[in-house]
Amino acid sequence: MTVIVLTRCPAGLRGFLTRWLMEIAPGVFIGGPSARVREHLWLQVQQYADTGRALLAYTTDNEQGFAFETHDHKWHPIDHEGLILLRRPKEQQQRAPEAPRNWSKAAKRRRYGQR
Repeated sequence: MTVIVLTRCPAGLRGFLTRWLMEIAPGVFIGGPSARVREHLWLQVQQYADTGRALLAYTTDNEQGFAFETHDHKWHPIDHEGLILLRRPKEQQQRAPEAPRNWSKAAKRRRYGQR
């Protein structure tokens, strides 16, 4: 079983994938191609994805029973003691906006909470 998920990719790439896989939802393709065809499809996806993102998941003979690859994703696969996990980037903490200097302390507390 092979699953390819596309986000913000050209319509031509989606049409190309429908030759070998079934599109069950917009941008979600499943099928059972051979390993050689799967590798060829993934190379084509990487080449024609432009600014879009892509995810490939397929069954394989390992502890998890599947493997996956990503293209232009913020989350990256890493190997952790034999298991493939996705590493998310840390969230950037946003600073609270500064209150204008000419506001009273009571107005600042009302607007921005206790400081």
